Formats: sequence, C-alpha cells, structure tokens
Amino acid sequence: MGVKIEESKDGMIIYGRENLTGAKCQSCGDHRTAMSMAVAGLVATGETKILDTGCINTSFP
Repeated sequence: MGVKIEESKDGMIIYGRENLTGAKCQSCGDHRTAMSMAVAGLVATGETKILDTGCINTSFP
C-alpha cells in the first residue's frame, strides 16, 4: 500500500503516509491484519484485495 515497514525484535514499525495505494494483501489467517487492511483499503487509491478473509469471523461474525 506504499508504506515502509521495518521488522523489530518484538514487533514492527510502520511508517505511515498521507496516501495509500490499493494492493493485494495476505492476512496470514490473522483477523486483526485482515480487518486493518480492510479499513486501509477504504481510503486507498485503487483496488485492495485481501486474501484469506475467513479469519474475520473471529472478530466480526
């Protein structure tokens, strides 16, 4: 989506930006990741496709 992400020892650092670009995203079965990408996709320019969305049922049945 055009943001820089750095992996750290205990997580990650996400450097935000003003404009996001639609992208193909993999949730890796994590409902938090899938939901975050869905929200980001709402404001992104272009199409956002999230793969493996069945996990969303965990937090949004």
